[in-house]
Amino acid sequence: MRKNSIKNIRINQEVLRELSSIIRGEIKDPRINPMTSVVEVIVAPDLKTCKAYISVLGDEESQKDTLEGLRSAEGYIRRQLAKTINLRNTPEIKFILDQSIEYGVNMSHHIDEINKEIDEKED
Repeated sequence: MRKNSIKNIRINQEVLRELSSIIRGEIKDPRINPMTSVVEVIVAPDLKTCKAYISVLGDEESQKDTLEGLRSAEGYIRRQLAKTINLRNTPEIKFILDQSIEYGVNMSHHIDEINKEIDEKED
């Protein structure tokens, strides 16, 4: 199976959907922030490994705690994935913190501040 094949894209989408529902509804770890979302999932073509990009709304400490909680619950998450998704191999999940949403929000604030300064100078 090639990396960008239709089958691989479908598997990525299905794993993303199931991983999101498992994190949102089934994990009871208090370290995991309730504002955690799965941004992207990339499953290797051999279905052995999987990179899950996680976005956490909160401070840096909350992000670190959430990643620790997810890494400690990896076995449970993998078992739940195996029950819900019928794959030859259940991939080993590696959680990676994705800060693109936070970066976008910060850039938006900077743009708003610059626009406000330009408006003040014009008046």
